[in-house]
Amino acid sequence: MKEFFRSFFASLLAIMVSGVLLVGFFFVLIAAVAKSVTEKDNRTVTGDILVLDVTKRIHEIGETNPLAAFSEGQSYKAGLYDITNAIAYAKDDDDIKGIYIKLGATPNGWATLQELQYALLDFRESGKFIYAYGEKITQGAYFAATAADSIFLNPVGDIELKGFATVLSFFKGTLDKLEVEPEIFYAGKFKSATEPFRTDKMSEPNRLQIRAFQEDMWQEFVTAAAEYMGVGADTVDRLARSGAIQFPSDAVKYGVIDGTMYADEVETLLKRRTNRKQKDDLKMVSINEYCDAVKGLNNTGTDRIAVLLAEGDIVDGEQDNDWQIASRTIREEIRKLRDNDKVKAVVLRVNSPGGSALASEVILRELKLLHERKPLIVSMGNYAASGGYYISTAADSIFAMPNTITGSIGVFGMLFNVGSMMKNKLGVTFDEEKNAPFADFPTAFRPLTPEEGQLMQRSIDTIYNTFKGHVAEGRRLSPEMVDSIAQGRVWTGTSALRIGLVDGLGGLDRAIGSAADIAKLTSYRVVTYPQPVDKLSTLMKRFNNNAEAKAAIQAAMREELGAGYEWLDKLRSLQAMNGRAMMAMPFVLSVQ
Repeated sequence: MKEFFRSFFASLLAIMVSGVLLVGFFFVLIAAVAKSVTEKDNRTVTGDILVLDVTKRIHEIGETNPLAAFSEGQSYKAGLYDITNAIAYAKDDDDIKGIYIKLGATPNGWATLQELQYALLDFRESGKFIYAYGEKITQGAYFAATAADSIFLNPVGDIELKGFATVLSFFKGTLDKLEVEPEIFYAGKFKSATEPFRTDKMSEPNRLQIRAFQEDMWQEFVTAAAEYMGVGADTVDRLARSGAIQFPSDAVKYGVIDGTMYADEVETLLKRRTNRKQKDDLKMVSINEYCDAVKGLNNTGTDRIAVLLAEGDIVDGEQDNDWQIASRTIREEIRKLRDNDKVKAVVLRVNSPGGSALASEVILRELKLLHERKPLIVSMGNYAASGGYYISTAADSIFAMPNTITGSIGVFGMLFNVGSMMKNKLGVTFDEEKNAPFADFPTAFRPLTPEEGQLMQRSIDTIYNTFKGHVAEGRRLSPEMVDSIAQGRVWTGTSALRIGLVDGLGGLDRAIGSAADIAKLTSYRVVTYPQPVDKLSTLMKRFNNNAEAKAAIQAAMREELGAGYEWLDKLRSLQAMNGRAMMAMPFVLSVQ
């Protein structure tokens, strides 16, 4: 009995101690969050050099991390609008002496990089310095850095000036080996989303559209590079085509960069520009910290323009991913804005390659209802294609960056017959009894009948005609004109302006200005929706869904497989597409 009580009280003590520690942890967590909130208005920035790191991915929506109080992490990771707004604020901030751009391989899209470049060029008008440095400078990073006063490269570093290439993967051979038979339906001769599963190379229409948008984007690149180098665009083009830039010395020789330096030498330069002695430390402030400190400081007025940020694939139902446009989730946000009398106009920021046709229609319906009450403007990011363009058609005006990828007005659907694979590879067969011809349609275990194939194609054609009808109505174009520029073809923002799919070129700031003009606002504040992604909420959601193990496995696979994980993820997404009408880009472009 004595042993029992000893064990009992020892266990009880352990439970009590654990409970106290757990409660203490949550009190500290709550205090940290509360402190971050209460100190927000009094937060100051101690640095005088603003650091922009283009090697980090920049999303449309910012991210908050309350757990940063327990680590060296940052409590706020800024979104693109935050960053461009903060750079504009820094232009007139006497505490900021200049900007330092960290260069390297960048994961950011070309329209994002172009918006950064525009913001940096505007900052330079203040007379403050901008220096850029990297040990490796890819073409994307260089494009953003052309806004700098000077670009420096490590003496043994790498730099790219080689032209653009788009490499696609095709899985028809894989499906043949597995004896998986794809049954594919599409509308639009350029709608090449299904090509990787029905052929082993690009079709000529697909090659044509890739060549066209590469040329538009290349012109933007060589124009920016030529202005920085002080030469003609033809000179930049010739350097790229001849492969003249192989070593840092070549880049210096032809004026692609201003010189080679080591990191410590760049620090010495920055100290000199900020009147510091060599022994002094540099006072740098990250763009995330600065954005967090100055958010909302230049907002005035009681009337509001809401910026609704829509980033990611378009999916049905509730959002289960931080970077996703889920029909039910965004519908609630749209309704809030529609019913908010303080919001006088809405700017929809679209950065999406598309996705579910049904979800796109649900979202468009809510946007049309909102538009009945207040002005609606669309601003396009890296992508606003297929379903991303579909949800844009209700707007008063559409603005895109020159490097935005848009259009892709087309529809497709796919079914995968795995019957032969199951029988020949695994010895599994299927049999059935049905009381109506279409009772088991769609199915993955036998080929479609001709009648079922007609049903699928009729569904795809009907949705395609609906898509074109929305474009004709929203853009005030004839059906014949829409048909000629649709067909699933992808366009850059530059070409989209020429053919009438967008109204003007420019970033989010231009769209906000247009919204203010239409709503006749002279004094207003800009508010963004939804709220920044809360990493703590995401973590708790993962625990609730028992998905933390899945997330860890995915992270490990991504690290091990590298670029291969991207294609594995693409194959996994086929399950969600199987038998459904989709409005999605043929591929997520990776122009290198």
